[in-house]
Formats: sequence, C-alpha cells, structure tokens
Amino acid sequence: MSVAREEFASTAALRETMGAYYRALGDAAERKSAPVAWCTSVGPAELLRALGFAVHFPENHAAMLGAARTANRYLPVAHAQGYSQDICSYLTSDVGAYLAGETPLSAFGLRELPRADVLVFNTNQCRDVRDWFEWYGRQWNVPVVGVNSPRSVGDVTEAEVDDVTVQLEALVPVLEAVAGARLDAARLAAAIGAARDASSLWEQCLLTATQRPSPLTFFDGTIHMGPAVVLRGATEAARYYRTLLSELQARVAAKSAAVPGEALRLYWDGMPVWGRLRALSTTFAEFRTAVVASTYCNSWIFSTLDPADPLRSMARSSVELFIARSDGPKERYIERMVELYDVDGIVFHDCRTCPNNTNTRYGMPRRLSERLGIPTLMLDGDVNDLRCFSDEQARTNIEGFVEQIADARTATARAARA
Repeated sequence: MSVAREEFASTAALRETMGAYYRALGDAAERKSAPVAWCTSVGPAELLRALGFAVHFPENHAAMLGAARTANRYLPVAHAQGYSQDICSYLTSDVGAYLAGETPLSAFGLRELPRADVLVFNTNQCRDVRDWFEWYGRQWNVPVVGVNSPRSVGDVTEAEVDDVTVQLEALVPVLEAVAGARLDAARLAAAIGAARDASSLWEQCLLTATQRPSPLTFFDGTIHMGPAVVLRGATEAARYYRTLLSELQARVAAKSAAVPGEALRLYWDGMPVWGRLRALSTTFAEFRTAVVASTYCNSWIFSTLDPADPLRSMARSSVELFIARSDGPKERYIERMVELYDVDGIVFHDCRTCPNNTNTRYGMPRRLSERLGIPTLMLDGDVNDLRCFSDEQARTNIEGFVEQIADARTATARAARA
C-alpha cells in the first residue's frame, strides 16, 4: 500500500544551501582561496571557521555514499588495505571511495575530495575518527591534530571540561600556523554565536514533532540536518532553519501530517540505515506509524555554546554529547524524550560496525522497557554496509512490533471498560 505525503517546500532551499557549501569547499581546494581543514562531525568546527578554514566533514561524505547505496562498492577496497570488516563502515567506505578515485561530490562540480591542509578530530564519538584521519594524514603528509575526549562520562565534571578546554587551547597555535593567520577573538565569538543560533533553530524544528500529528519524522530529519552538520559556525545554517521552521509551524497549524493517518508514534535510537531511509520511512508509514524523534538528529543541538566563553563552552558541549556518556545519563535522556514526544515504543538500531553509537548490547532496551512500560524493538543493520540489513526481516519485525503495540492498546481499552 502506497502512502501519499506532501513534500517539503523547504527542500529546494536545502539543496541550494548544501550545493553552495560544497561548491565553496571545492573552490577553496582547487583555487587555494582558503586553507582546507577536515573536521569530525562534532569536532571544533567553530574554531576552524574563525581561522578562515573551508571545512570538510568526512562523516557527511560517507553518509552520502551510504544514501546513494554505493558504499558496498568501496568497502572491499579498504578491506584490502588491512581495514577490518568489523570497524566503522563510514571509515572504510570513505577510504575505499578515495582509493577508487570516486566521490558523490562530483555532482557539485568537485573532481575529487577536497585535499586537507590539516585534519582535526575529536574522539568524543569514537576512536575510529582518529584512525580515519591519520590514514589521510599519511597519504598527504599533512598534520593530524585533535582532542582525545573523555568517554563514558557520567555526571559531567569541571575537571573533564578543563581537560578538553586545555586541549582546544593547544590546537590554536598549530591551526594558526597552518592557516597563516592569528585567531581573532571577535571572529571566534561570532562563529560560536552562529552555531548556537542554528542549534536553537534546529531544536525548534525538531520540537514541532511533539505535536499531533507530527509534521516531520526522523527520516525527514536525517536529510534536513545537513546544514547543522556541515555549516556549524556559519550564518547560512540559521538562515536555512528559519525557512524550515516557518514551514513546519505552518504544517502544525494546518494539522498536516508527515505520516497520513498517524496512529502510533515511535522514538529511534542509534544511527540511520542510510541506504534504506526511504524504504524504512515507507514501511512505517504503511502501518500509520510516525518515528517522531531520535537521538541522532538531536545530537546536533549544542545549547551550552556561549560566545562569551568560546573554548570552554565548546569543551562542555563536547563532553555533554550523548554518544560520549555512560548508560545512566543516556537512559535518563531517552526517558525525557519518550515523555516529551509521547511515544508508544522505542526502535533501537543495532548498527553492526558502529558499537559506539549502538545502545542495544548491554541491556538498555530491556531496562527502559521495564521502567517506562513501553515495548522496544531491535533492528539489525548498519550505517553503510547493506550486507548487514535485510528488508524482509526488518519489515516482518516492524509489522510484529506495531501489532504488539496495537494489541496492548486494545487490551488496555477493554480493561478500562470492564
């Protein structure tokens, strides 16, 4: 059964915003109009922008490979270089595509990946990003620097914030030398302010899904989050989210549903399955089920950024990141989200090559189900390696999960009438 839905008018502005970003990045790399820095997706992008770098985010590039369903062509190329099939398929598909001399950025006029003058990581998400960047550092003989961030953080302490702040401060002279410019305090404050503005607007966009019916889903969010990732610290991101927020607010007022006939609401924890976004979106919609919120899309909300205290607020945002926390804070966060978005169940993606952003393996789904009184579903898959995902199995599991929730509702209603 096909489910008709209204497309977002903002998508045209999204394409224009993202296209302009990629073209400017390509121009900087080819014409040497600005130094190029590679940055992990939740690395110190604001610092790099303040120093005048054009910034490339390899995770974004890898997600494009996954969404285009070309990643599996490139994975074996990296495996042949000694990189295990069990490590991050973002890393292996990106390295494989580089070795194959191919990139989806060719659609924006780039002949190749923008060559880095420096690669800057933050291990708040995983160790793989450092290994990933060091591979390119060896290829091009360029500096690789970054932050070795605390992991499995419980309640955030000032000592942990101090640790990351000192490491950020130590990056400044290295990056100044590469950029050939001194860090200007006003430019850094402006970059932090722009990042906070975009973050706030992105949060407001996501919060429209607390309404019934929801005007957007997790699957929409994975597409529209692009500027929050690649334009953090640039004014273009906030400009785009004002456009999107206006459309979402209009949809809420008109009760325009992202999933027509919305009957059930779910929360998604874990990474997207990039090569099956449309298929999964369609499957849930067929069962009149809206996946209204996710840990993933909310991970680009940095509400503690402060232009008056740039580096320390960047450090705090890094340490507070969901993926860097221990299970206690993670579970409390998901509990708040379940209440805020009034969901009927939680879907956990058990991502084969991303254990750092997979929360299914140490009992969390069962603990949350028992505490919250709602069911959980675990879907096997991967961010990019589609050999780990079965359409048939996913559909069967989703259908059974939806029926479980519906049957529980019916039983509760009967008990109330008795």
